[in-house]
Amino acid sequence: MINQMLREGKRQRSEVEAWLLSNVDEQVVGGLTVRIDRDLCVGFGDCIDLAEDIFEFDENDIAVFKVKTASEEIDQEALLEACRSCPVDAIVVLDGEGEQVAP
Repeated sequence: MINQMLREGKRQRSEVEAWLLSNVDEQVVGGLTVRIDRDLCVGFGDCIDLAEDIFEFDENDIAVFKVKTASEEIDQEALLEACRSCPVDAIVVLDGEGEQVAP
């Protein structure tokens, strides 16, 4: 995956290395790349309240992905609203071109 990211030119080596060292969960949901920074999440649960089919708490009360899915049936606007609701910006969303669309 790392070599693919570098080959595609979407990431610089330093960005890939930083990503490897971070505590970030990433998943493609409804065509959007969603990243949860587990070090930033403090468990307010706003994302879960707005998108309980996507997010849940883990055993440490940190938001995680509920289901591994790449389904296009997800309401993107509702997902974006849930991600933008995070009061500490622990959830970042990228569109298909790699541009940040939330927060």
